Amino acid sequence: MLDTPIEYLKGIGPQRAEVLKKELGIYIYRDLITYYPFRYVDRTRFHKVSEISEDLPHVQLRGVIDKMEIVGQKKVKRLVVLFRDNTGIVELVWFKGYNWVAQKLQLGVEYCVFGKATSFNGRYNLAHPEIELVTEDFLKQQSAFQSVYNSTEKLKFRGLDSEGIRKAQKTLSFQLQDQHIEETLSEEIVSDHKMISRFKAFQQIHFPENAEMLGKAEFRLKFDELFYIQLRLLRLNKVRANTVHGFVFPKVGKLFNEFFSDYLPFELTGAQKRVMKEIRLDMGSGRQMNRLLQGDVGSGKTLVALLSILLAIDNTRASDGAHFQACIMAPTEILAQQHFETFKSLLQEMSIEIALLTGSTKTKERKSIHSKLLSGELNILIGTHALIEDVVQFKNIGLVVIDEQHRFGVQQRAKLRDKNTSPPHMLIMTATPIPRTLAMTLYGDLDTSIIDELPPGRKAIKTMHYMESQRLRVYGFIKEQVALGRQVYIVYPLIQESEKMDYQNLQQGYDNLIVEFPAPNYQVSIVHGKLNKDQKEFEMQRFIKGETQIMVATTVIEVGVNIPNASIMIIESAERFGLSQLHQLRGRVGRGAEQSYCVLMTGYKLGVDSRMRMETMVRTNDGFEISEVDLKLRGPGDIEGTQQSGVMDLKLANLAQDGQILQLARQTAQSLLDEDMNLETEKNKVYLVQLELQQKNRQNWSKIG
Repeated sequence: MLDTPIEYLKGIGPQRAEVLKKELGIYIYRDLITYYPFRYVDRTRFHKVSEISEDLPHVQLRGVIDKMEIVGQKKVKRLVVLFRDNTGIVELVWFKGYNWVAQKLQLGVEYCVFGKATSFNGRYNLAHPEIELVTEDFLKQQSAFQSVYNSTEKLKFRGLDSEGIRKAQKTLSFQLQDQHIEETLSEEIVSDHKMISRFKAFQQIHFPENAEMLGKAEFRLKFDELFYIQLRLLRLNKVRANTVHGFVFPKVGKLFNEFFSDYLPFELTGAQKRVMKEIRLDMGSGRQMNRLLQGDVGSGKTLVALLSILLAIDNTRASDGAHFQACIMAPTEILAQQHFETFKSLLQEMSIEIALLTGSTKTKERKSIHSKLLSGELNILIGTHALIEDVVQFKNIGLVVIDEQHRFGVQQRAKLRDKNTSPPHMLIMTATPIPRTLAMTLYGDLDTSIIDELPPGRKAIKTMHYMESQRLRVYGFIKEQVALGRQVYIVYPLIQESEKMDYQNLQQGYDNLIVEFPAPNYQVSIVHGKLNKDQKEFEMQRFIKGETQIMVATTVIEVGVNIPNASIMIIESAERFGLSQLHQLRGRVGRGAEQSYCVLMTGYKLGVDSRMRMETMVRTNDGFEISEVDLKLRGPGDIEGTQQSGVMDLKLANLAQDGQILQLARQTAQSLLDEDMNLETEKNKVYLVQLELQQKNRQNWSKIG
């Protein structure tokens, strides 16, 4: 029944079906019944005509029609109906389809009218309201809450506005019986969590009797969505733990101990020590490590990665005694170069061979790297996507570190995983803290480590928000800081849709700064995407060496630049950035011992969301708290790196609001798998059927391992 093509539903037909397929992806009955309302309108209240106000979002009236006539000519031709109750008269107006409406309406008969009231020439009217005859059947079928559906102009043209979709849902609901809706949960789980049936949930989500039943329907359907995501991820993790064997690194060797005792730049934080213990246990366990390492900006993830690499290259393969190798893949050349310079600096006194491989690496050097990799002479390779090329072959890769993991696809990670006969251990790092609910949904099949402490001596960055009218005050602050020997970033947005205008703003800002901060007392650099590589490098080096005090840039400096003396970050048009990007930019300062500052510059008028972003940035430096606010404001599909089907498959559940349901769904899935990992018992076969059905219907579920 649910697999019936949508064109066979009464009132749809081939033409409407074609539009539903193209606009909403509704091909069969199942797609329609899972096309949920985005809000509900309370239909329990009937207003009087005398109560009508433009302040009310909608009004619902009961009354009779006194008069109706078609007035006007050509484009302004319309049907005007005088609708009356015992408190007054209001006009109902139709500009389209008025002939059909006029034929349907009768004088002196009671109707229910629902719509938005507007005032015109001192009188209220309702344009294109919903109007239904008040009958006994109508009153019985009237839901307490009327569902409202998203529509498009093409759908509306075909009569499939929200009201049209609701009528299609009602037609379908009359046809469906309990036996047509397969149950997706065992009786035990339904009973334990006091859930209504799936059939009842579908009825109530579209046509709720009351607020209580709507809540029960939402809980049941949200739980279903989240439960199957968690079941899939947890089962994948359990299967991998039992079947995918990894290299065993049994010892903490000479290189690790030498670095830890002689060259460690600072005492590890408690969080770093805890994470290192988790990694050490993973790599010594005999199963392949797949660990997500989360840490806020500047929390010391790179040092943890380095220590993990030293653990790996200290160990040898049992069959031939070959030392293991390690690599780091970064999304940009700037970030790869930064890692390379950091590792070279920290390991310069030790006998460890490191190389950098990017798209810019010269052919001669590239050949040398390939040769040393194959011979085992090269211990650590750092690079970009160039690492996954087929020609890059390791003698014995044992650990892969992926930085800024959201920039890479599944296939790219898989190519690195396949660079050895057995899969190497994987450490996946992100500098963008992921909200707990999002991490459980996207990366629920990975073990997770969190570094939630900053290294000792780091001072919290002070963040301030100023409007355009306070610009001279900000310029004065910059001059004070430059006089103290500090350096300044000034970042302009670069949004693809308005790239030309953004570059004009950047250039204009640069020209104004040169006037405000004239040579020879001040030197100003500029870096943006339209400069070639050599020009960028020249300007960056001038800033790194302290030859320029102010760096004007687009977000190219978001990652990969570490200049301790740069202690002021000015973000222009800050309202145009997302929270996570603002937090990343702020993290470019605060690298030295001096107090650092972030100044958010905005226009005069801010929307509610923009104001909340600014207030959040000023209030906290905690990236995890910021990520939670970002999730609530933008939703999971808009947060960078989350455009994956596991999140986008959610039709009803909201990760920003449904954390408790997600936790319950995960616990339930975990208990189920603890008892029956292969889902072999009779009561659990329903889950295998559903998992196979979902596997068939979904594409590109992102998983690692």
